[in-house]
Amino acid sequence: MQFLENCLKTLTYVFTLGSISPWDREVITQHPLSIFPAHGQGYDEPDYPVFVPPHGPQSSVFTCEYPSLKGWTPCSTAENRSCWLRGPDGEEFNIHTDYEKVAPVGIVRKYILNATSMALSPDGFINHDGKTFNNTFPGPWIQACWGDQIEVKVTNYLKFNGTSIHWHGIRQLMSIEMDGVGGVTQCPIAPNDTFTYRFNTTQYGTSWYHSHYSLQYTDGLRGPLTIYGPSSSEYDEGIDPILMSDWLHRSAFSDFFRELGVNGSQPPRMASIILNSSGRDSCTLEEKNEGLCTTPPPLLTEIVQRGKKYLLRLINTSTDNIFIFSIDNHNLTVIETDFVPIKPYTTNSVLVGIGNYLSSKSQLASAKQVLGQRYHVVLDAIPNDTRTPANQSYWIRTIPAAGCSTFQTPQDERTGILRYSDADAIDPTTTSSVSDTTCRDEPYESLIPIVPWEIGDPVNEQQSSTFQVGLTETDPTTNTFPGHGNFSRWDLGSTPLFLNFSNPTLNNTKNTVFPDEIEVVQFSGSAYTDESWIYLLITATGFPFDPARKTFVKTASHPVYLDPFPPFPFPHKYNTLTQGVHRSISTATTSPFSNNHPNPTGTPSST
Repeated sequence: MQFLENCLKTLTYVFTLGSISPWDREVITQHPLSIFPAHGQGYDEPDYPVFVPPHGPQSSVFTCEYPSLKGWTPCSTAENRSCWLRGPDGEEFNIHTDYEKVAPVGIVRKYILNATSMALSPDGFINHDGKTFNNTFPGPWIQACWGDQIEVKVTNYLKFNGTSIHWHGIRQLMSIEMDGVGGVTQCPIAPNDTFTYRFNTTQYGTSWYHSHYSLQYTDGLRGPLTIYGPSSSEYDEGIDPILMSDWLHRSAFSDFFRELGVNGSQPPRMASIILNSSGRDSCTLEEKNEGLCTTPPPLLTEIVQRGKKYLLRLINTSTDNIFIFSIDNHNLTVIETDFVPIKPYTTNSVLVGIGNYLSSKSQLASAKQVLGQRYHVVLDAIPNDTRTPANQSYWIRTIPAAGCSTFQTPQDERTGILRYSDADAIDPTTTSSVSDTTCRDEPYESLIPIVPWEIGDPVNEQQSSTFQVGLTETDPTTNTFPGHGNFSRWDLGSTPLFLNFSNPTLNNTKNTVFPDEIEVVQFSGSAYTDESWIYLLITATGFPFDPARKTFVKTASHPVYLDPFPPFPFPHKYNTLTQGVHRSISTATTSPFSNNHPNPTGTPSST
């Protein structure tokens, strides 16, 4: 009986809608494609698009449905994945559609997520402090089609913590209260309480959702999210999302709390690498003898057919590690990064970053995509070797990037297997061809968006919009810390941020006075409209601070995550104009002004 109840809790309910907003509309249950009888059986097929997306799930049927687009038809084919829907007069929603301005109108996708505690052992070591959605790790795959509305009812069954769910990379256009950032856009969901998220999917691609309460996602509260839509390259079918992550053997709350100790300490190092729900056995003989371990799940194995092209969805859900993803003896064609379709380029590996989503769709020469966290890549199932079919099994590797990884012990980068359908079920004997394992972005010249954005002149002044970033260190005289705990940490500005969970920032957007813990940008100049741009100069140089105890690491790779937070009614979008290890300073004092920033290749660019 309990099994049936758990099954009912995890069912996905799918409904149709009439438009992309508002929320209070008539809801009609969707009928899956498979229930429509064949022609001539007395049933009229719908006069609007109902179809299985070309890169849908491997083990179940998922359908896209557009009831408001009568007379339209799906137009994605194996030879042309750039088209999504075609109208009766030849109009299209396709890869060239600017989804910031227009998107098709789909249906409502309803999901239920229950946050619970349970023991997890993806690498064999039993972590009794695991946290999951719907008792699965990773959490359920949330799927939608371009233009759908997603509705997720979240109930918090955690005993000691509140929680909130962030939908990573989703531009919450006119729905910022659904962004799921506790203390910013909402109060955390209290234990045994429920909150329902609703937002529109004007973008398409793959991302993830995760708890945005302290370190809960490190303990397991995370899962994949895919919005089906067009692609900039052809493929035959899709492979379910691949989540690469680091892992700890006890709650992250316990391990990271040691950093706050009386004498301070270094942040904890991670224990192992996990690919989806499985990793290498990391238990010692002593730990096994003490009953701390169990048999880990088998490594992720993907079965492919020779000659086909497969869409891979790569997501880095780590806490502290950047990975280089590769498949021995195979090429990867990168076609999308962080919901941004790009012009395809071919490589033998992809560096996948963590926690630093910055959309960079500018056509300016200096605009860059910073350490993409999610990629769509196409695997061409034609190996670059002459192995016999029986021996065509290949290691899938997640290589910790040198300089951007922290593990307790050296890790085995062989975390999965790609096996051809007629190959023997044995471990591969292949070797890696990846020579550069340094922590670096994908080549900037390769990250060219299909639909560019124009970056306008700023409406703010430079002096009040420069943020200085550094590590707050101990006072060398007293060996104490400056007022916020016995640890070093990154500060943006001179004051550490403090969020009041009971009074989210969203409730204070009309304030005129703010506490010191909130770095508010004051600006003057041109009138602010929904087409205006504000420039933020984020520096790590030796400018004076108060207190002046900062360590500036000019070559550090540190994420800057910009949530789409708007002063109403205008939602924000972000672009990176320049970045690098060079000193970037604007000497102008008026608005608008021109910035001359050396970009990472050393060539100045003016914006």
